[in-house]
Amino acid sequence: MPIALTSLNQLDAEGFVAVCGPVFEHSPWIATQAWKLRPFLSVTQLHEVMCKVVADSTLAQKLDLIRAHPDLVGRLARQGQLTRQSESEQAAAGLAELSPDEAAAFERYNAAYRERFGFPFVICARQNKKEAILAAFPPRLTHERDEEIKTALLEIFKIARLRLYDAVSESA
Repeated sequence: MPIALTSLNQLDAEGFVAVCGPVFEHSPWIATQAWKLRPFLSVTQLHEVMCKVVADSTLAQKLDLIRAHPDLVGRLARQGQLTRQSESEQAAAGLAELSPDEAAAFERYNAAYRERFGFPFVICARQNKKEAILAAFPPRLTHERDEEIKTALLEIFKIARLRLYDAVSESA
């Protein structure tokens, strides 16, 4: 059950981070920084503030954020070690039900992508299905690293927006 924005605005830092910390994968520092900028007038404003925290962070912090994401259909998924949100998002995209050929394609693409960029391929799985995700790998593999960092962050912002609206409602 989502918490009302008015209630979220009244939480102490620990409570706020408990709600908003998971919005950005394994990166509660973003919620910690956003908490200092309360109160928020809308969930959209809260999302914008959190994205600005990321945008204003160092390159190392941005790379850490990208690297906090699991490979799609990767080792963590196979071992059942994804966050609740990532597991649900990957399942919604059909990634929990792959043919052997599709699983092999994900494995090849993930390896090529990590080799080229040094971080995992990130895409908003809730806004895509497995076919679209597989089709996104080849063009993104042609990007320069700086362009792909920007693309990965934009995808992370989409993921965060959906997660935030799952966690926080505009009204009671």
